[in-house]
Amino acid sequence: MLDASWIAPTTNTDGSPLTSLAFYRVYYSPAPTPCPGTAFFQVASPTPSPQPNTTVSFRLTGLTIGTLYNVSVTAVDLIGQESTCSPVAGAVAQGSVTVSPTGSASFGSVNVGSFVDRTFTVQSTRAGTISGAVSTVAPFRIVSGSPFTLGGAGATQTVTVRFTPTTVAAAIVNVTFTAAGDDISRLVLGVGIDLSVIAPPTVTITSPRYPTPYTTSSSPITLAGTASANLGVTRVTWSNSRGGSGTAAGTTNWTASGIPLQLGLNVLTVTARDTIGTIGIATMTATRTIAFTFTDDPLVAQGTIVRAAHFAELRAAIDSVRTARGLMPFAWTAATSTVHLNELRAAVRGLP
Repeated sequence: MLDASWIAPTTNTDGSPLTSLAFYRVYYSPAPTPCPGTAFFQVASPTPSPQPNTTVSFRLTGLTIGTLYNVSVTAVDLIGQESTCSPVAGAVAQGSVTVSPTGSASFGSVNVGSFVDRTFTVQSTRAGTISGAVSTVAPFRIVSGSPFTLGGAGATQTVTVRFTPTTVAAAIVNVTFTAAGDDISRLVLGVGIDLSVIAPPTVTITSPRYPTPYTTSSSPITLAGTASANLGVTRVTWSNSRGGSGTAAGTTNWTASGIPLQLGLNVLTVTARDTIGTIGIATMTATRTIAFTFTDDPLVAQGTIVRAAHFAELRAAIDSVRTARGLMPFAWTAATSTVHLNELRAAVRGLP
């Protein structure tokens, strides 16, 4: 472990008073220049507007004992803007316990009155017995694993932290693990929401020709469209009432390719999901036919003699095939004794 301290900033880069400080990033590395870098701790600021000459302290843990670490600190405001790196300071790491995960823990968006749990693991780094406890502040609380006793190097204890929002607001606090005189902090974040006033996602099919009934002889086909949600769209999926499902490429602008169609009517459903699992749905119908083209001219005499065919039986046969393929029986108009060849053509179009 390493103990670090610094003077809290009080102004922005333009000289105006600092009123939106969210947290600090404490960068560390054996390399001479740790900041910027991928290894850092996030430390919540106790106030968005620090007073002059305020000292902030933090203990770095999970380091390799006996290794020289260089440390540099930055400040981050509520919209994610990060300051330049502070001057580098170095020291040799010592320690008694570690806490994982080493970064911050997000509880996501939680409906007011509900809760979400996250777990941390405390592990001893030394021989002997180490006792400790875990603390935090509302709307977070410790539900299990505190106090704890670790017996010997490598012993672990799981600690469960619960986020139970009571208002519609973001919460950023520290969870503090205290053991053998060491205080180890982990930043936890959560957002309270009210599902009763949050609309579900909306999803729209823009291609092909939605919501106009769609008929095609092609399979598979591609759908495309848009989706939106107050909490953000995380995934768009599709399914076919006649079989098949998959995930579209993209979210706010999505494309679903390779959708197989069966002969006849297919009901296609596109579903958009937001960050808390709420869904929005759009549907369309797609009727698949089989392309069929007559090549003769019904008004010109043909050379082949039609020897015998009962038109009533021919009509019944055509209608039975249409029904088997999911089509309605044909609306015959001419008398069976004077059936027109064009009408027969229309009846069998779309049949395999």
